[in-house]
Amino acid sequence: AFAKRCAEAKSRISLVAQEFMRLAGQLLVEYAGLHKRLSGLKAFPDVIADIQAQLSALLTKDFLVAFPWERRYLKAMGIRVDKLRNNPARDAQSMAEWKALAQIWERELAAKRRAGVVDPMLEDFRWMLEELRVGLYAQEVKTPMPVSVKRLQKIWDSRPR
Repeated sequence: AFAKRCAEAKSRISLVAQEFMRLAGQLLVEYAGLHKRLSGLKAFPDVIADIQAQLSALLTKDFLVAFPWERRYLKAMGIRVDKLRNNPARDAQSMAEWKALAQIWERELAAKRRAGVVDPMLEDFRWMLEELRVGLYAQEVKTPMPVSVKRLQKIWDSRPR
């Protein structure tokens, strides 16, 4: 059965590899463009730090195989940069709202890790936080599910402890 499955997969392996390389190339091009644009935002150090922290969390050494990756996150960061100069107060408000939720998640995640506990709900919530960023900064990119600060707060408050 194993040999049969290997033979069936052999014809598709190069297609999968090509798609993988295409996605990796697109992500790297978008990352390079975003990184270049960030260098022009010296007047907004908090935003630069926030986006760089987001990039660090998303683009880990093994990001291509570790995450169900979507280009939407990089695209949303680019849109955020585009909108920033027009309304820095709105960006700051959105960042404060997002950070309030993210901090309680980070504290819980750190406590669970110290205790050696893996909580799948925390991983799911992490991706909801990423979707919230898309919703806050780049609504036109769309999220696969409705997200808002209130909705995520409600999900967080109702989680089993």
